[in-house]
This record gives sequence, C-alpha cells and structure tokens, in this order.
Amino acid sequence: MRGFVRRALEKLSKLDTEQIEQLFQTLGEENERLAVVLDSMNDGVFVTDELHRLVLVNKAAERMVPIAPGRIIADRPVWQVIADEDIATFVRETLENDESISDQEFTLDHGGTTRILNCSVIPLVQAGHIRGNILQLVDISEKRGREARLRRAESLASLTTLAAGVAHEIKNPLGSIGIHTQLLQKLVREQSANNLETVESYLGIIEEEIERLNKIVVDFLFAVRPMDTKLEDNDLNLLVEDLLTFVQYELEQAEIELVRDLDPDLAQLHLDPKYFKQAVLNIIKNAISAMPDGGMLRVSTQQRGDQALLRISDNGIGMSDEVRDKIFEPYFTTHDFGSGIGLTLVYKVVKEHMGDISVISKEGHGTTFTITLPVPQRDTHLITWEGREER
Repeated sequence: MRGFVRRALEKLSKLDTEQIEQLFQTLGEENERLAVVLDSMNDGVFVTDELHRLVLVNKAAERMVPIAPGRIIADRPVWQVIADEDIATFVRETLENDESISDQEFTLDHGGTTRILNCSVIPLVQAGHIRGNILQLVDISEKRGREARLRRAESLASLTTLAAGVAHEIKNPLGSIGIHTQLLQKLVREQSANNLETVESYLGIIEEEIERLNKIVVDFLFAVRPMDTKLEDNDLNLLVEDLLTFVQYELEQAEIELVRDLDPDLAQLHLDPKYFKQAVLNIIKNAISAMPDGGMLRVSTQQRGDQALLRISDNGIGMSDEVRDKIFEPYFTTHDFGSGIGLTLVYKVVKEHMGDISVISKEGHGTTFTITLPVPQRDTHLITWEGREER
C-alpha cells in the first residue's frame, strides 16, 4: 500500500480530478483501517514525534493509564498527557535521555483493584532515522496474579505434606512437657530452699515457651487443614462494625484515626462470621503495626455489580514491591516476632469465601488491601405458561 501511495504522489501532477478523489478515498479507507486495528489492540500505544509530542494514542492506552483532563493535545509532551506520576516520570526521563527501555513494571490502583502494567519505550525508525518513539503498555495483572496464586498454592501444598508428621511430633511432646512443668511447680512450692524463686522463674519461662510453641503448631494446623466454613447470609457492614468496635480502644491508644465509609445499600453476602472477622482483624493488626507514630485507618465497603468490595487502607510505612509480592506466602514476615502465618490465613479465608484479595502499597505512602467477594445471585422464577397444550 505504501508503494502504491508513493507512486501515486510521484504522478500527482498528471492525475485528473477523479483519480485524485479516488486516491484520497483510498488513503482515507487505509487510514481508517489502521485506526480500527490500533483501537482493537489489547496493548496500549502512545506515539510521539521527534520532539516527544503526542501524535497518536489508542483506546487501550486511554483505558490503562489515567489521562490528565484536557491534556490530549498534539503540541504537548506525552508525559504531560499521562496523569500517573510514576509512569510520566519514567517516560520523560527515558525520552529526554534518548534511551530505549523494555519491560518496566508499574502498579496502579484501578477502581480499587490492582493493575500491573509492563511499559516499554521503543524508537520509531523510518528510513534509518528516528522519527519519534512508541510507548507500549501491556496489562500483565492477570499473568502476575496467576503466578502469585500458583506460588501460594505450591507453598500451601508443601505445608500440607509436612503437616501430619511435624505437627504430631511437636504437639505431643509439648503436652507432656506442660504437664510435667506443672508437677515441678507444685513440688517446688512445697520446698523451702533459698533458690526457689529462681527455679520458679525458670519454670515460668519454660511454660511461656511451651505456650508460644503451641500457638505456632495451632496456626500451622489452621493453615494447612481444610476449613469447616459455614457460609450463610450475613451483613458485611455489621460484621465490620462489630470488629471496629472491638479494636476501637487499641486504635485510640495507637493514636490512629478511624474513618468509616460503609455502603448502606450493600447486599447480603455468604459469610462465615468467625473466620471472616479473624481475617479482617489480621489485616487491621498489620495496619496498626505499620503506623507506629499514629495515622489514619480507612475502612470502606462498596457494591459494584455482582461484586462487593471491602477496602482497608492505612497511611503507614508501606511496602516495597518485593515484600508486597511475598506477603501471602507462609512464614514470610517482616516483623521480629511475627509467625508469618497471619496473612496466609487471610488469603485462605478469602478463597474459602470464593473471593479474591489484592494489595496496593508504596513505601512511605501506606497500604490498601481490597477484598472482593461475590454477591449471591438470588433464584429467579420462570413465569408459568397456563395456555392450552398443543397436540
């Protein structure tokens, strides 16, 4: 097609009006076809000229990246069109340094869900000369989600393999040690030696360690055993309110402001109150520890079509991308005294409720957990046909 246009332009002076009209019609059809191809692509595309000004953007790019209001103007640099600060900075620095960069990943909050974009800046080359650049955007959210779910499933599977032997071998000796410690304490109280206080303190330490190990075993078993969830119609807002009342004093002591934003029109959901409250409590506990100097905790619910969303946000220390990708893995913890099981249990509880959970976090800017739950589809009744049966 390009060869045809070039030849036609070379003979333009020899063409009559009808031939010129036909040429423009052909060019228009070709241009429209290219526009349809671009807008039908799943990948986002921004095209710039040699001065980095935006000359073309397809619909996928407009869906993926927040666009600054009124900024799709040809005489503006492309980074002024993009409203996301991180992506705009990446594009500006890459273009101004005349670099070509592939597979740079960015995490965006897209309507309460996490979207991961893979961004590449590619030079636009024509006849051996750079005529501009192409910013290509690929949504890899689902791919990363599948990879993360696979890792978690593999981790839980390996724990299940170890559970029967390890838990049995640890728990039985712990019970025996606990009983004999109590017997020793009883004998010690009956003696009158000078070192009784020291012996008592040692025995107290042993008892504390036994309790700690027992909790580890209980959490371990909880993580690997199938849950006996009883999903029944429940009001998510009431469960959240009960839990927030429970932690209100702890939040006040930590100088954390609580902000509620609960959707009053939220539909009833299939929930197990005991397990679900424990999962949400684990997230809130993490949020409290992420705000050692106080801050703000926002808890909100929202119904979006056939899904209900529960968001728990803090403005604490946040997480790096590396930490965020591992937080649901068993025994991964950033706390000195953490078991590394808390968020694994959260993930398991959410999956038992046929839901999903995503995390948006940035170091120094806080963290948001979003739990997405299905809204039960109520039975529909067909209208009975009472007409005469055909024979």
